[in-house]
Amino acid sequence: MKRKFSDRANWRRILRRSYTCLTMDGDEFRGLVTLYRIHELREPLWKEYNGRRLCLADRGYLWMQHFPRGEHFVVTTMFDDKNRVVQWYIDICKTQGLTDQQVPWFDDLYLDVVVLPSGEVFLLDEDELEDAVRQGAISNKDAALARKTAGRLLSAIKSGRFRYFTLSLKHRKTLVTQNGEVSES
Repeated sequence: MKRKFSDRANWRRILRRSYTCLTMDGDEFRGLVTLYRIHELREPLWKEYNGRRLCLADRGYLWMQHFPRGEHFVVTTMFDDKNRVVQWYIDICKTQGLTDQQVPWFDDLYLDVVVLPSGEVFLLDEDELEDAVRQGAISNKDAALARKTAGRLLSAIKSGRFRYFTLSLKHRKTLVTQNGEVSES
């Protein structure tokens, strides 16, 4: 199982970025929200879905992560330099936590759900989940948790009950305005 950190401190592609982490405890959302703005990078990051190439990381892009308290997933909303959503990337995880430096992390359970603004939905890395179980990297119980969580998310997305689509837009607007760019490095 791989532990992933929200500040992406070891991401070699990025030359200069701003990062902040905020605690939210409201009626709509309880948990942590991080803002990661890319100022300079070695080269853009591209991904292909169904033959369509999307730029996921480039100068001016903002990655917002929601770490909902008590859940087994983390939602990354990727915005381009014009504040348009590029994709929502949902990592299924076993646990979430904070480092001593207050950087959120999660223990990845391999399965991911990607939703594009067009409405297309992709369940990714089922093969990686199966390989991890075979190799003993995660237990059958953890794999079952990953499948159950992914199923619950896919059902919420399909039925229009996945609130992070609207929350991400609302939070980007309020948090970026409220906090500006901080912790640039």
